[in-house]
This record gives sequence, structure tokens and C-alpha cells, in this order.
Amino acid sequence: MIAIRQRVLDDIVDQARAEAPSECCGLLIGSVRMGEPAVEASVRTRNIRKSATRYQVDPAQHFAAIRHARAEGREIIGAYHSHPQSAPIPSPTDVAEATYPDFVYLIVSLLDAGHPEVRAFRIDGGRFTAVPLVAVP
Repeated sequence: MIAIRQRVLDDIVDQARAEAPSECCGLLIGSVRMGEPAVEASVRTRNIRKSATRYQVDPAQHFAAIRHARAEGREIIGAYHSHPQSAPIPSPTDVAEATYPDFVYLIVSLLDAGHPEVRAFRIDGGRFTAVPLVAVP
């Protein structure tokens, strides 16, 4: 299970809507307690691919986020991106480009713009596994 603050989830969905029809992306900041990740904040980043079907977090923003998280005693525990025109399931490209097996990967689908859907996954060795996502106050 992955716990995520509701305000963080809301901000991620807002970013996905604002950046559509391109994919948005960002990083998840938090901690892992007893093997369970808890997302406490997110960092919006620029998608340097500027694409509707692919994303890449700006490396400079990634390193800045690492430094900021460490200064607060937290860490980057995952990444997120949007699927403006498809389901919130990792695409073959998402799976192939996932380089951090311990990361939580969130995908926001805007397929039904009125009711965005967010799902969480672990991706390792070319395979993905859905993980329950629970919003907390």
C-alpha cells in the first residue's frame, strides 16, 4: 500500500490537466516506513520531451529535488506522469524506461477528463505490479 496526502494527489491531477495534451511529470517526496512508502509532497518538473506519449524529468530539477528532500530528512521515493489520452497503466515505453526498481510510479489518466484516475505501480525488470494507493488527509 502507498499512502499519499490528498493535497499532493490534487496538485498532481491539477498539473496533468494544465499540461494536457502533453504528458506532465514530477517527483514524489516522502519516506518509507516498515517497507511502506508514504508520499508527503511532490515536485513538479518539466517534461523535456514535450510529448503527448512520453516523458523525461528535467535532470537539473531532479538533482535539485534530491538536495531539497535530503535537507528536509526525506527522499525521492517515486515519480509520476500523466496519460492524457490513455488508461493509467504503464505503457511499454514506461516499463522499458523505468530505471529505479524501488520507486513508486504514479500515472494520472485524463481519459475521462471529468474524473481523472490515478494508479500506482512498481516497475522492475520489465514487469509492472499495481500497488494500492490510499489518499490521506
